[in-house]
Amino acid sequence: MNIPDSSLPRIVIIGGGFAGIALAKQLKNQAVQVVLLDKHNYHTFQPLLYQVATGGLEAGSIAYPIRKVIQEYDDCYFRLTSVQEIDTKNKQIVTEIGNLTYDYLVIATGSKTNYFGNRDIKRYSMAMKTIPQSLNIRSLILENFEQAVLTKDTVEQNSLINFVLVGGGPTGVELAGALAEMKKAILQKDYPDLDIARMQINLIQSGDRILNTMSEKSSLAAEKFLESLGVTIWKNVRVTNYDGRTATTNSDLTFETATLIWTAGVQGALIAGLTADSLVERVERVRVNEFSQVKGYDDIFAVGDIASMESDEYPQGHPMMAQPALQQGKALGENLVRLINKKPMKAFKYNDKGSMATIGRNKAVVDLPHYHFSGVFAWFVWMFVHLFSLIGFKNKAVVFLNWVYNYIRFDREGRLIIRPYKKKSFTTFTTDEV
Repeated sequence: MNIPDSSLPRIVIIGGGFAGIALAKQLKNQAVQVVLLDKHNYHTFQPLLYQVATGGLEAGSIAYPIRKVIQEYDDCYFRLTSVQEIDTKNKQIVTEIGNLTYDYLVIATGSKTNYFGNRDIKRYSMAMKTIPQSLNIRSLILENFEQAVLTKDTVEQNSLINFVLVGGGPTGVELAGALAEMKKAILQKDYPDLDIARMQINLIQSGDRILNTMSEKSSLAAEKFLESLGVTIWKNVRVTNYDGRTATTNSDLTFETATLIWTAGVQGALIAGLTADSLVERVERVRVNEFSQVKGYDDIFAVGDIASMESDEYPQGHPMMAQPALQQGKALGENLVRLINKKPMKAFKYNDKGSMATIGRNKAVVDLPHYHFSGVFAWFVWMFVHLFSLIGFKNKAVVFLNWVYNYIRFDREGRLIIRPYKKKSFTTFTTDEV
């Protein structure tokens, strides 16, 4: 990898997400050598991916170059690569561009979409965990409408403008709200020769309420907001299969749709090499103690979505969201410095600052530790928090100006098919792929 030798302890960080970047910042100009690895050369602000998918923002406004983050850090290096395996015996990692030894290794690989073992859903549905996936969704949505105006087949037309979103968490709710606003104010102008009133937005939740990680008050408020925008919510319904045309469920209910977006769950993005007893197999997370040390290892740590720090308060680990990742990354940075200086580490304590979701224009829900509110004020709070959390002044300014423009004009000018996405049909897969 062409990393210079150093007399300082080498800390290798796998992943440039919220946790990895927070850790690198905490180690800035400390008496260590830091090597940060990621398969992308940018950090993604994932909470706003849905706005890229629906044309509200361009991809560049929620991405920030990792090299720019660390360019003023001493003895800190970035390499663009995917890590294939951890060789714990020889204290090295195996990557696409070579091997690298470590003194301390930090796994901050985040999470990936969980399809719960359903190969057909994985093959034919759309996921939204990365910027390329969001751009694919945006292209597919717009291409569907372009195709819909070309056909006189009503059944085919309905399938093209029928959208099924599986998963009633924040991502599904926010995406449903954004699509509903496109239907209300934009698509009918873009496609006057198409009956946009026939466009359906179906949000499917396997439980008895959407936003089930938030308060019941916020859940009910979000449901009312979505219904007022014309979104159909199906609760206690589980999608069991999707073949690219028809989504079947655990009931008699089926959906004919050319677009099924899967936001029903996530799991850790594991790397091979750790012992089985250090893993939580069901969700593919890594077991860590209160210092973020991986079970069974003194020199390997894990932070963020990949880490399962089980406690009485969080028996299944902390929620797989940005705040725990940021706090764990910062805390681990402090602890690694203490460990290297032979000082006792401090146990991590999560400070739950609350959660929020936006449903659309002037509509959001916010849960603070002792207070829950919704509506216009919640929407402004949501915007402020997300603007403040973006990396880089330019990104903050671009997103803010986009939001102001979109609010005044009630428009989303990012609805461009920059990179066409052609979805494979059921019959285009070979036997080997199936």
